[in-house]
Amino acid sequence: MRPAFRQKAIAVCSAKIAGKGEGVGLSFYAFFANRNDDPELLMEAATWWIRTHKLDHFEKAIKIRAMLEAMA
Repeated sequence: MRPAFRQKAIAVCSAKIAGKGEGVGLSFYAFFANRNDDPELLMEAATWWIRTHKLDHFEKAIKIRAMLEAMA
């Protein structure tokens, strides 16, 4: 996963947790705008989420943030 995108995803997770609490769930779509302006990056995120880690469509943001931070 691209380092800049990983940092953005961590920030999105942190914002969701801060706004809705530690029980909030999200999908990898939360890291993107409503339109698909970077299909390669979307596929990279989907591959990491679905193929690499076999995650459900919605996962706890706290879990995803911890996984992303562990990649550092």
